[in-house]
Amino acid sequence: MIDVDPGTAAPNKGTGERNGGDLVVETLEALGAKTVFGIPGQHALGLFDAMGRGNLQFVSSRVENNSAFAADGYSRATGEVGVLFLSTGPGALTSLAGLQEAYATGVPMVVVASQIPLEGLGARRKGMLHQLDDQKASAANVTKSQRLIQHASGIPSAIQDAWTEAISSPQGPVWIEIPQNVLLDPIMVPPVEDALAEAADNPPRVELVREAVKWLEEARRPAIIAGGGTRRGRAEKSLLSLAGKLRAPVICTPGGNGAFPWNHELSLQSWIEDRYMTDVLEDADVLVVIGSSLGEVTSNYFTFEPRGRIIQIDAEPRVLESNRPGLGIRADAGQALAALDEALYPGRTATPDWHGSTPEELVKDSLAKVKARLESQDLAKELKFMADIREAVPADMQTFWDMTIAAYWGWSCWDSREGQFHSAQGAGGLGYGFPAAIGAAVGLETLGRPGRVLAVSGDGSSMYSISELATAKQHNVPVTWLIVDDGGYGILREYMVGAFGKATATELARPDFVKLAEAFGVPATRVAPEGVGDALKASFAADGPNVVVVETLLKMFAPTHLDS
Repeated sequence: MIDVDPGTAAPNKGTGERNGGDLVVETLEALGAKTVFGIPGQHALGLFDAMGRGNLQFVSSRVENNSAFAADGYSRATGEVGVLFLSTGPGALTSLAGLQEAYATGVPMVVVASQIPLEGLGARRKGMLHQLDDQKASAANVTKSQRLIQHASGIPSAIQDAWTEAISSPQGPVWIEIPQNVLLDPIMVPPVEDALAEAADNPPRVELVREAVKWLEEARRPAIIAGGGTRRGRAEKSLLSLAGKLRAPVICTPGGNGAFPWNHELSLQSWIEDRYMTDVLEDADVLVVIGSSLGEVTSNYFTFEPRGRIIQIDAEPRVLESNRPGLGIRADAGQALAALDEALYPGRTATPDWHGSTPEELVKDSLAKVKARLESQDLAKELKFMADIREAVPADMQTFWDMTIAAYWGWSCWDSREGQFHSAQGAGGLGYGFPAAIGAAVGLETLGRPGRVLAVSGDGSSMYSISELATAKQHNVPVTWLIVDDGGYGILREYMVGAFGKATATELARPDFVKLAEAFGVPATRVAPEGVGDALKASFAADGPNVVVVETLLKMFAPTHLDS
């Protein structure tokens, strides 16, 4: 029998009997899990011991927050559920910022955290190692739901339910915690042979589709905003068809980047923060908003004042009409767009009129105005830098961007082509790019797909995840990490100078990133901005992880929401 030494909270020698940890591993494998991210911890040792008897691949990060980012990146890159194992107390709490990003962006994850032994639960302060008054309450703000499992027989069903909830729209992370002795004690429950988790159906209401179609049939200036929910709902095909029938200009939010072909004649691309685009959207007589709250960035920092009617589609009911009144349709974006597309008259020949211009002419003219505005701002270095990265990155490569000036540019200018663009704009925390890229590369290789991905960070954000160079080296993960080193928190520096005339507390002492990477055994190179393209191409041809460092100060384009 396995028991716990009350003096150390460590498990005593076991007998080889199956226990609660085995049930966790068996259920996850039955649901299709292949990889787990996390860090071992004393109360969670039953989980990790059980993995040694199973087939799950384990990727050990160096900080729990980065484990959460890695599970997030794994899910985004593969379309599968990310799985995260956490230990009690400090380990669990350290993951929360990473889980906030997954929750805000709608990334399906199953999080299994250990707990103190059952006899300590509910005690205000029993003095057990890592004890919290209510651990799962700490996760309540960053996960869809939280479950405490007190008996081993409940483990398979609880994990199956959590998996179902994670993949049901609105998708997101689900939290399960299991006490140490429930993981360690022998069980009578037979091995898990199968587990089925199917996403709950989330179709649009028929009367709402009918009303939306009526509005669209009457529209003379329809336009579409494609948010992150469009991608999560795999609605790209329906979006393309619907936009074609309506001849509606389409703009993608940062989260929706890639939902609509970049060079399509109706594509306003992703220049959502430019006033020229805001003007177009305000002028639409019917605006279809898919998988977006019309929040801070999408509304050009709440300067957006639409004059037409809004049809808003989102799987999360709390999002509907949260910023603007409209016809709210709570539904999975894929199901809703397919229903709208099917209901529109198939042979419909749209005759939109944007004050004497065709939609195609409007799109071309609007993009030309944005280009002219940028070219008037002494941004040649920045435009070339981003263009050089885009030219170097293979068309099908996935990219992961931290909250850094290059990423802020990427939100607007990055053509994801056949790859996918991922950033931390859901919650906006630092440190996302590199660990998420590690998870993505692991996932792609697990599925037998080309695994090389690109992570982009600033020097400030890179320090949040610098320890994951050890993870990348240990697992020989094919990640190229581009670090743009400007000696501080560059975007905050710009904000403070613009607002107050000077920057305070934005300058950073930082390491020699090349020497630091090499100390981890990871090849690294430093290049001038004009050499970034060639350096990236060389790094993509290499094996395992590598780092490219560019020391340069990038500027942002002028904010148009501040114009009078």
